[in-house]
Amino acid sequence: MSAWLGWPPALVPVPVPVPVLVLVPVLVLVLVLVLVLVLQRLRFPYLWRDASFLLKVLRYGARLELYRLRGDVRTVVDRFVQQARRVPDKPFVLYGDAAHTYRDVELRSNRLAQVFLQRLRLRRGDCVALLMSNEPDFLCAWFGLAKLGCPVAFLNTNIRAKSLLHCFRCCGASTLIVGPDLLDSLQGILPSLLEDSIQVWAMAERTDLPQVSTLLDNIHAVSDRPVPEALRKTTSIKAPTLYIFTSGTTGLPKAAVITHLQSLKAAAGFWAFGATEDDVIYTPLPLYHSAASLIGIGGTIELGATCVLKKKFSASHFWNDCRKHDVTIFQYIGELCRYLCNQPKTELDKVHQVRMGVGNGLRQDVWREFLSRFGNIKMCEVYGSTEGNLCFMNHIGKIGVVGRSNFFYRLLFKYDLVKYDMVKDEPVRDQHGFCQRVKTGETGLLLSKVSFFSPFFGYAGSKKLTERKLMRNVLAKGDAYFNTGDLMAEDHDGFICFRDRVGDTYRWKGENVATTEVMETLGLVDFIQEVNVYGVEVPGHEGRAGMAAVIVRPDMAFDGKKLFEHAVGDLPAYARPLFIRLQEIMEMTSTFKQQKFQLVQSGFNPSTVCDPLYVLDYQQESYIPLTEGIYKSIAAGERKL
Repeated sequence: MSAWLGWPPALVPVPVPVPVLVLVPVLVLVLVLVLVLVLQRLRFPYLWRDASFLLKVLRYGARLELYRLRGDVRTVVDRFVQQARRVPDKPFVLYGDAAHTYRDVELRSNRLAQVFLQRLRLRRGDCVALLMSNEPDFLCAWFGLAKLGCPVAFLNTNIRAKSLLHCFRCCGASTLIVGPDLLDSLQGILPSLLEDSIQVWAMAERTDLPQVSTLLDNIHAVSDRPVPEALRKTTSIKAPTLYIFTSGTTGLPKAAVITHLQSLKAAAGFWAFGATEDDVIYTPLPLYHSAASLIGIGGTIELGATCVLKKKFSASHFWNDCRKHDVTIFQYIGELCRYLCNQPKTELDKVHQVRMGVGNGLRQDVWREFLSRFGNIKMCEVYGSTEGNLCFMNHIGKIGVVGRSNFFYRLLFKYDLVKYDMVKDEPVRDQHGFCQRVKTGETGLLLSKVSFFSPFFGYAGSKKLTERKLMRNVLAKGDAYFNTGDLMAEDHDGFICFRDRVGDTYRWKGENVATTEVMETLGLVDFIQEVNVYGVEVPGHEGRAGMAAVIVRPDMAFDGKKLFEHAVGDLPAYARPLFIRLQEIMEMTSTFKQQKFQLVQSGFNPSTVCDPLYVLDYQQESYIPLTEGIYKSIAAGERKL
């Protein structure tokens, strides 16, 4: 009956507006995207920056591969000629108070090429050695020779006599061009050069040496028209274009073969880090070094930017130069940034336009101090040796790391970190003779696989030296890896840290000691300006004991008790330096790397070391003077270390 009365009433569906039906899935999609982005920021915080950087690398790599496939290589000098046509009146090099435009350098290098062709009788393929300080004519001579298709050997301006002759012979140079300020370095070897039929020319209008010819008195008699482009044309991207000598701490220099492939890769460095043609780049490093020539000058040319070239680095003039020329990017290497931090503080420390530093060898403690004092400057570390086949770039700018890797990078560039035995001074191999990879976060020897895409071109004039840098049968029979000689570590996020050179790391009390870690710790002591840590042999003891060469800050004094408290409080027992050597000047290589070899060789004997020496004394809780008596007791094994 209730149904007959129409009870309960029928449920009539209420229509949902169409916009609501559309909005629901959109909201769900937005929520999903937000969730994905949150997860990405938490799990993969560097994803987009990595992707952007990788796309740049791939884009530039595709260009180089196209050169190879077409057999039509556009070299760094070709790029310079192109820029001289595009922006002829733009300053290319600022040197002293003079501005040299792209057109200026193009025309002068053309004149020099004509002189080289007509007066020196140089021909395509002739190797020419360049011994010159940083100056615009270094670049003009380099480009002029390149326009003739002549490989150029950059000679270290600090080498003399035997080493200089060795450099000529290993790269096969037939001609030497020397700067006017370096003619004195030829004393004693000029007869040997002439005996070897090497013609010597000075970048000057006159000279007091009758056996040396001059270039600049010929330059106005020739045309500034370019020599035929066919002379420099190359179809092989792997053809040698330069020889750059590695500056090791021992032995004679080695001539690393630099091909067009390597020079073009290096020229893309600034661009990869985000530099543009509007940047002004400060280069105080020596041009005979790859950082200044390949990355600095090559990178300036690639961008069409301006380079401020300094004859020598000066810590006291650095920031004034940057303000004067509106510098936006500077190059550094080794201890350069520490020198800047050691300068007296001023109110102008943060008054500048510098936004980026590009280089290598910046220690973590100096990095933090540099940013704190001079402002928010993005420091872009680049890892790679002159002759190596692998490069890491810290494009993120994370403090304390030399580079960044990820899944895609490892697909493109094959490298491995393998276990290293510090006592035997060699990689650890298993029962099958193969190396063993380290776990993530552990320190290992960095090896880079030699392949078609990552070739190793070796050294000129010595197959033996080239082979010595290779390791074979590393992870599989028949493979070959370039041995960097560097101990590195890669964390779970793909950041790569430099630990030490194999030769610098020492072992004491059964433990491996990384000198950089000890240096960073001691560098925090207020009276220490600079510190260099190394290992020395102690009679009757295995391994090497820690020793630190220290420069005390001006107006401060060495405090043995304070250093003792710091070392004991912050370092494990095996890593505490047993000996301290006070120095007035810290010896450096020509590339601003700390010199350890001579310090290691001189040891800690007070009768042969002129500098004040101190020894760690737990009873007195201090570093006390190392006397002749204490030294003898250590040598006799009577004093416990």
